[in-house]
Amino acid sequence: MFRSILNDIRYQFESGNTITRLIIVNVGVFLAVILFQLIVTLSTGFNPQHGLFGEVMNYLFLSDDLIWDATHPWTIITHMFTHVGFFHLLFNMMILYWFGRIAGDLLGDHRMLPLYLYSGLAGALIYLLSAPLIYAGGSNLHGASAAVMGIVAAAGITAPDYQMRLLFLGDVRLKYIVAGLLVIYMIGIASMDNVGGHMAHLGGAAFGFFYVHMLRQGYDLTRGFNRMISFFRRPVHIPARPVKRKVTMEVSHRAANRKTDQQPPASRAYDGEQDRLDAILDKIKQSGYDNLSEEDKKFLHDASQK
Repeated sequence: MFRSILNDIRYQFESGNTITRLIIVNVGVFLAVILFQLIVTLSTGFNPQHGLFGEVMNYLFLSDDLIWDATHPWTIITHMFTHVGFFHLLFNMMILYWFGRIAGDLLGDHRMLPLYLYSGLAGALIYLLSAPLIYAGGSNLHGASAAVMGIVAAAGITAPDYQMRLLFLGDVRLKYIVAGLLVIYMIGIASMDNVGGHMAHLGGAAFGFFYVHMLRQGYDLTRGFNRMISFFRRPVHIPARPVKRKVTMEVSHRAANRKTDQQPPASRAYDGEQDRLDAILDKIKQSGYDNLSEEDKKFLHDASQK
């Protein structure tokens, strides 16, 4: 059963869009964190005062201590994939799924990963700048909220009148949903509730707005990131299979054992698949894997599994 589940997850990760991959990564990290927490809890005799779990999590969270961050630079990325609370993860992934599909369709799936990362970095920057004014030290930032808010803001400013059906509210336009989220974060800041986190959320949203504005001016801020990914990514080369043509024998009352050039339906279908595979490989050679349609990518993936 578990192998079947893992195979399904692997297939979704390989064939799904960027938003699907981001959700899988976030959920996977959360499950790893919970498993580690369970192991620590059992090994310490359910001692709530034991600090091993928190000490390890500090290596994933972004700290308000700049010296710690400078000596642990990976936390600038890991913090935006790390959740400890279930409902924190659930809320972020639901928002990412709903708004990510819209933003991906409107702006292009290839822009979603850099938009997620850049928004998370913008939120981290705002947090680091504001934390000394808010906290006395010892705070940290974790979760995908700032990164997700960048995608939310980008979807809202790109299609403000797009309607989304919400429970108990009916159809609501994106611009009102985005505005409502921003108001909630501002209320949280005014009431001194998770001020640093809400500041980061607003920073991520601000980058989402700024990104779409620059894109409309003709400047794609994700272009450099995508070029770097394309440089390191190598096209998928699938060796062509030799086509074995079968010669059938046709028997009639006039001429027994007479050869024919006709192929059986299965062989003709195989030839058609091979021709399509060759055409896809030619597309990869000319314009790269990223320019393939989702249908071609799925066909290529299925062919590689045969």
